[in-house]
Amino acid sequence: MRVLSGIQPSGSLHLGNYLGMMKPMLSYMDRAELFVFIVNFHALTSVAEPDKLARGTLEAAADFLALGLDPNRCVFWVQSDVPEVTELAWILTCITPMGLLERCHSYKDKIAKGISPNHGLFAYPVLMAADILLYQSNLVPVGKDQKQHIEVTRDIALKFNYTYGDTFVIPEGEISDDIATIPGVDGQKMSKSYGNTIEIFLDEKELRKKVMSITTDSTPVDQPKNPETCNLFQIYRHFAPRSRVEEVHRLYIEGGAAYGTLKKELVGILWDYFKDSREKRAELLADETYIRKVLAMGAEKARNIGEKTLELVRQRVGTRY
Repeated sequence: MRVLSGIQPSGSLHLGNYLGMMKPMLSYMDRAELFVFIVNFHALTSVAEPDKLARGTLEAAADFLALGLDPNRCVFWVQSDVPEVTELAWILTCITPMGLLERCHSYKDKIAKGISPNHGLFAYPVLMAADILLYQSNLVPVGKDQKQHIEVTRDIALKFNYTYGDTFVIPEGEISDDIATIPGVDGQKMSKSYGNTIEIFLDEKELRKKVMSITTDSTPVDQPKNPETCNLFQIYRHFAPRSRVEEVHRLYIEGGAAYGTLKKELVGILWDYFKDSREKRAELLADETYIRKVLAMGAEKARNIGEKTLELVRQRVGTRY
């Protein structure tokens, strides 16, 4: 089974990225053929500063490696280092119905939030489809907000196969209900676009500031609270020891859960949870040559695989003559 996932280098890695994509992805290293990439072409829809994008790409690579990604047990690369994906994206664009893209919720939601519309943002699902189909991926772990984009990928692949003959594996999306949507400090989905994130590699002072700003209600400490609708608990439960989570859950139900105390506890939990990764990341960024070497090795692997798919596509559509 081939599993593929990617992340944008458009900002610092946050808890939502880790729980929704990185942690599940790392679990596949020993039980699947894992493909992991940094989607810097996608990031161009929102990042216009070249230095920021370039630096963000290196830092995203360091994040992956620091959190335990082993480049010898997966294929790990940067999207733009495999130009075959843009050729495939154009070919797929030419068979993608406008209505399919016009129905995508993600584009509408971003525009509603005030993000300036551009064609890249609108056509994002086609490039995402190319990312997935180029490597004949079987499974794509994604957040709940990306579910529709997987459905678009499937629709495009099915239409291509029907039009030109059996070419692409039809991928499946994997969404864990337990981590489908991680709330940010304001209760909305944790997202760089909304500026409501808790970054993994903050210094301790900034981490404390972010955690203490998590929105909670005004229910008194001694009164029962609903843990399922509490932003704080929905983050806390993923990082605290299971026995402590069960204890705090009981305090919510019966009364006695103090938001301020739990926030302070969460700061310490998060600081310790990522301690080893934080130190490893600092070492990696002190030797960027190693990071670039790893990414170049991964890009070569990815191109060798993607080129086979693209050559078949060229033959199918007639651009190989």
